[in-house]
Amino acid sequence: MSDTRSEEALRANIVRVMRAMDQRGLNRGTSGNVSVRFGEGLLVTPSGVTPEDLTDDGVVYVAADGGSPEGSLKPSSEWRMHAGLYARRPDVHAVVHCHARHATILACAGRPIPSLHYMVGVSGRPTVPLAPYHTFGTVELADAVAEAMDGGYACLMANHGLIAAAPKLDRALAIAEEMEEQAAVYCGTLAIGGPVLLSEGQMAEVMQQFKGYGQKR
Repeated sequence: MSDTRSEEALRANIVRVMRAMDQRGLNRGTSGNVSVRFGEGLLVTPSGVTPEDLTDDGVVYVAADGGSPEGSLKPSSEWRMHAGLYARRPDVHAVVHCHARHATILACAGRPIPSLHYMVGVSGRPTVPLAPYHTFGTVELADAVAEAMDGGYACLMANHGLIAAAPKLDRALAIAEEMEEQAAVYCGTLAIGGPVLLSEGQMAEVMQQFKGYGQKR
């Protein structure tokens, strides 16, 4: 289900989530970006603005052709990555990208997150894949991320960071936060000999259980 709230509410929620990422240690400074699908385009955080300086009016609308209204701030350099996910994934209506420490450590080491804990399944798949490196802001990176995500809701980006997507923004944030936790657990296990992984069958059972988990109303 898409987020059908007013543009004003969506802008305010983007600001809230961007600040929450900073407060929860998922981001530092001007790194990271947040967007929601809006009409034929998207609303996205601006380039080079810290969370504390970000305002609702500073959130940028980017049309399907990449254009923005006159007088808007410059959109995040990663807007193509967000737009690429929306173009390929009709189930995705919100995206968060961050440079969370442990996820970024793994991304810089070229390590996807394996099935070391059942909560890895929050990503929508038994493992969290690693998209190959491309320069930030490029179409090549956008394509690589969309391909790596491939039906899931999170992936690491080589030598870069973490990205999560979902039908709603709060869910995308929750997925990103859980993936950072799993990245931290994985880093910890690597320091003491490596994890004991769950089997494909065990993760398949986890994914089935997740279908009925939580409140559905």
